[in-house]
Amino acid sequence: MDDPTLRGMFAPFQDLQDPRMARTRYHDFHDILVIALLTTISGGEGFTDMETFGQAKRPWLETFLRLPNGIPSHDTFGRVLAMLDPDQFEQCLLAWTETMADASNGKLIALDGKTIRASVDKAGKKSAVHMVSAWCSMNRLVLGQLATDTKSNEITTMPALLKLLDLKGATVTIDAMGCQTKIAEQIIEQGGQYVLQVKANQGSLHEDVKLLFDEAIAHDFQDMSFAYHETVDGDHGRVETRRLWCTPEVDWFADRQRWVGLRSFACMECVREIDGARQIDRRYYISSFEGRNPQRFMEAIRGHWGIENQLHWCLDVSFGEDRCRARKGHTAQNLGRLRRMAMNLLRRDKTSKRGLKGKRLLAALDNDYLLTVVTGGP
Repeated sequence: MDDPTLRGMFAPFQDLQDPRMARTRYHDFHDILVIALLTTISGGEGFTDMETFGQAKRPWLETFLRLPNGIPSHDTFGRVLAMLDPDQFEQCLLAWTETMADASNGKLIALDGKTIRASVDKAGKKSAVHMVSAWCSMNRLVLGQLATDTKSNEITTMPALLKLLDLKGATVTIDAMGCQTKIAEQIIEQGGQYVLQVKANQGSLHEDVKLLFDEAIAHDFQDMSFAYHETVDGDHGRVETRRLWCTPEVDWFADRQRWVGLRSFACMECVREIDGARQIDRRYYISSFEGRNPQRFMEAIRGHWGIENQLHWCLDVSFGEDRCRARKGHTAQNLGRLRRMAMNLLRRDKTSKRGLKGKRLLAALDNDYLLTVVTGGP
């Protein structure tokens, strides 16, 4: 890779180990990774697309890649990505993301999982790959991701992912699956704050917090310290009112000592009115926030929804992730990382005002724009 700008861009990947035996290294390892990434940015979805992209762009690629034996075949792309150590790849991805993102101080980091549905292998008796991602809503970047163990779930994967992240000054939001005492403790120990949703999976905790707010709301929080914030959104015959109550009164909670950093409870009520029909939904949260700033609570809760709208939905609609049937070895995980890396680069680019789909088309047609996306240049 002769271009100094590109060398700097992919510096974190220089230590990534080639999984192939020396005698089978017919093509340069880093050339394979770069072409795979460029293909993904440009709208490609699989190994055949990578070979096709390479052949079509060969004169341009030769200006900054080694390509000692031409463009790798689709089999080569598939073999390398199936063998590539996903944990080592993730470490490099984290180092690379740090070169793009600012410090985490004050940022909202949402953790949530997503299943790559088509990756299920019934013949090989392998379940679909489930990835847990850390999403920074402020700059819309994927900070990190790990796959759950085939015999485990998100609860065991989240602590491992959190350990990889710099949480100093950040607020971590997790849905009910991650509402665990050990996870709350880890977030505090790493210098972060937490807002954790509480559902019936927490048994008495959910019952206690629900009863607290249901009674307090019914009696206008009589003799109880609280803060309140409300927003109203509406369009096309739909009106949504969001009300948030939070309270710093946690001393009554019998198990409060088990929840490190616990300082407040919160309730978010969403009232949706569509064509005269009315629907009310209440959600409950525990947090290390003081409990006197309801706007901060609402920003954290609504920010968490961004991981579904701005990450998972885009991966399926713009990148076709749920259609991806790659399942051999570590292929599904590593292709998932390429998609998220491509998304980060496309999100970062401000030279085009188009959406992800439009940017990918432009990248496929315009080499200069594709290079701008990769390098972050003007």
